[in-house]
Amino acid sequence: MSATGTVEEAVAAAFREEWGQVVATLIRVTGDWDLAEECAQDAFAQALDRWRRDGVPRRPGAWLTTTARNRALDVLRREQVGAAKLREAAVLARDEGPYDPDHEDDSGVEDDRLRLIFTCCHPALPIEARVALTLRTFAGLTTPEIARAFLVAEPTMAQRLVRAKRKIRNAGIPYRVPPAHLLPERTTGVLGVVYLLFNEGYAATSGADLLRTNLCAEAIRLARLLARLMPDEPEVLGLLALLLLHDARQETRVDAAGELVTLEDQDRTAWDRAEIDEGTALLETALRRGRPGPYQIQAAIAACHTNAVTAEETDWADIAALYRELERYVPSPVVRLNRAVAVAMAEGMEAGLVLLAELEQERELAGYHLLPATRADLLRRSGHTAEAAQAYGRALELVENEAERRFLEKRLAECRSA
Repeated sequence: MSATGTVEEAVAAAFREEWGQVVATLIRVTGDWDLAEECAQDAFAQALDRWRRDGVPRRPGAWLTTTARNRALDVLRREQVGAAKLREAAVLARDEGPYDPDHEDDSGVEDDRLRLIFTCCHPALPIEARVALTLRTFAGLTTPEIARAFLVAEPTMAQRLVRAKRKIRNAGIPYRVPPAHLLPERTTGVLGVVYLLFNEGYAATSGADLLRTNLCAEAIRLARLLARLMPDEPEVLGLLALLLLHDARQETRVDAAGELVTLEDQDRTAWDRAEIDEGTALLETALRRGRPGPYQIQAAIAACHTNAVTAEETDWADIAALYRELERYVPSPVVRLNRAVAVAMAEGMEAGLVLLAELEQERELAGYHLLPATRADLLRRSGHTAEAAQAYGRALELVENEAERRFLEKRLAECRSA
């Protein structure tokens, strides 16, 4: 591999792992969201050139943070209106030195990334804007990626992000973890951010790979911070349990060639038993609080899967009942889609297809590739291979992720040959 290729890979890896920390630190230092993103982008651009010349630094995150902060200070020096910000930033720069990713406050309260999420999730912002802004600023997801995660048009999402930043600036929303008495009103948005961050890593909306493990790891890290910050909040424990139970299966979701492996075909002996045990224990602790919620219910569904020794032993009737309960909290068409699968596995393919037909008539999931993909799978299982092939074709028109595309193409070929 060429040196250029090595540096480009190092910069790409640093972007995945360090973007959120760099931007979060710059927002705290400058108080300017747009400037923080601009200077972070400049730092990554400089890295491509400087690392080719000087080599990849031992601590890329510290190098990027220092470079971005110096760039921000230069910009503020040139702006008369930035005088007050410059004085504050200079004090912070002198006191802190370069960011050290190996040193974090044990409480998690002083973590820049946690401050960033709570700021983005201020109740003055609409819930959709809170989640979208944090995914953009903290995780570095592009506007198209976030738009697909929300099933909305890209221009709509772009405007949502602009309005959210303007609201934070004009309303003077503080950059901090709020005091304890204000935590409950922020919890829903914060948990939504962490959950969507994990989902983007667990099943990437686009790109060549199904998994973006750095996002999953970061979401779990943040969930642990939240659990330490709010140990008596059962939904926080439920979310952490849910993420761990899903993450326990991560290594088996693709094979050595990077091809998708369905849940029923995964090697259950290779699942991470320590994560399953921890997730199950956290779920039990959360449920004992007596305040059920959507994350606890989803964790219970995940536990049904991870604690089944074989695919045949999965309690699909229990899962279908849990999805019915989840619908009370989250009346989402995606939840109904998952319930249709559980009903099909518990009661028969025809029962599931009836529920799918209702969803198709409502057209809320018209552009969602998993709706025709699910119909195709149920038809394939019931022996209707010609109809299944048509549904797989429709799913292929909508899918963005290349690993999922290859899986659907394989299933389509099987149906055509049958």
